[in-house]
Amino acid sequence: MPKGTGKLIAQNKKARHDFFIEETIEAGIVLRGTEIKSIRASRVNLKDSHARIDRRGELQLVNMHIAPYEQGNQFNHDPTRSRKLLLHRKEIDKLAGQIHQKGYSLVPLKVYIKNGVAKVLIGIGKGKKKYDKREDLKRKQMKRDADRAVKESMQ
Repeated sequence: MPKGTGKLIAQNKKARHDFFIEETIEAGIVLRGTEIKSIRASRVNLKDSHARIDRRGELQLVNMHIAPYEQGNQFNHDPTRSRKLLLHRKEIDKLAGQIHQKGYSLVPLKVYIKNGVAKVLIGIGKGKKKYDKREDLKRKQMKRDADRAVKESMQ
């Protein structure tokens, strides 16, 4: 199964608006207790989240919000805690080298269930400037107008 495929749970649409995504990598998520039940119920938000490599050389997902499970009572955990991501040492070292370049970040693109396991697709992205964002919006609008004109001419 190719990376990024599985039952889609949450997607960070703003990431592709704010970053040029150059490469993606699939990672497993270390979860506690009832968090997987909330993920399977699609109670996840990636909006302001990002990934970073901590002092111990581990990849951490920061600010991903997983809502507390309703039947979880005292077993629930902090919704925005940092979660460890599972990658091979070689992959983490490669990522570390790439993000130390100017302007690169690790951005979570989507969370999905693959073979019964929660996965996150991480993108290595370079931040867009305001004029890049405007240009992308213009390009999308022009494509939308062209598609609409083709559709009307066919009818």
